[in-house]
Amino acid sequence: MKKGLQKLIVVLGPTASGKTDLVIRLAKKFNGEIVSADSRQIYKEMDIGTAKPSEKEMVKIPHYLIGFINPNQKFSVAIYKKLALKALKKIENQGKIPFLVGGTGLYIQSVVDNIEFPRVPAQNKLRKKLERKSEKELFRIYKQLDPKGARFIDKKNKRRLIRAIEVCTITKKSFWTQREKGKPLFAVLIIGVKLSKKELEKRIKKRVEKMIKSGLEKEMKRLVKKYGWKISPLQTIGYKEWKDYFDKKIGAESVEEKIRLHTIQFSKRQMTWFKRDKRIKWINNYKKAEKLIKKFLFNKNFSAKFHS
Repeated sequence: MKKGLQKLIVVLGPTASGKTDLVIRLAKKFNGEIVSADSRQIYKEMDIGTAKPSEKEMVKIPHYLIGFINPNQKFSVAIYKKLALKALKKIENQGKIPFLVGGTGLYIQSVVDNIEFPRVPAQNKLRKKLERKSEKELFRIYKQLDPKGARFIDKKNKRRLIRAIEVCTITKKSFWTQREKGKPLFAVLIIGVKLSKKELEKRIKKRVEKMIKSGLEKEMKRLVKKYGWKISPLQTIGYKEWKDYFDKKIGAESVEEKIRLHTIQFSKRQMTWFKRDKRIKWINNYKKAEKLIKKFLFNKNFSAKFHS
């Protein structure tokens, strides 16, 4: 472990794996505060479909970077990194232990590996043209421009595909290779929550049912009325599935089933991303996580071996 670096505990895992409950419990135990690394929970008004922590939970333990921008505002991983580092510094200055938690791999990596992203301004004309294309079409374009990056990018993430094509088009270079690692900013312990396929799918089903009962349809109607269908956040799981329902092409049960299926598929893509990182310490219960953190914080001989 690097001497003199601030200690950071990362808790990651696929959607519905129980990260939120786990990290709140751990933050209570170790006098910590939480920085979210979720690319959808950043938005205001999108509460049910993104499974945000409740107000009650966020009162117990301070949370950062949840619900702070409007769904129609532009945002990027570079902006996220800047805000996350500011929040982590604030937590450190308060003498608390910072926890970074989420399922957005690129957000987590931007902080943990101090990634520097290519500084290419938005190309509005190109973006408008790309917005009209499907995810499959965008992935095909990106694969031609950056074959190496195409092996790693989330091919279902329209916004990220558009940004990658934009950077490749302007710089004439691979988007993936332009993301350079800087000097480590933290001594990091990365804990991954891993459940059996059966248990995770059970949790996903339960979560989707809860979202529907909690008023996801009303939330969606309100968002569409205010912002329209075309904004990027509404093209994500839990929201995009309602379009055919509102157009009277499918019933409510079909919406629920689609959300469940798409969430399962997304959880698999998340795990594919995470499995590439050999630094992650995988656990399946609170006790194992607590044991790892105690060693990390209090045992001088414990090496997380998270920076080369």
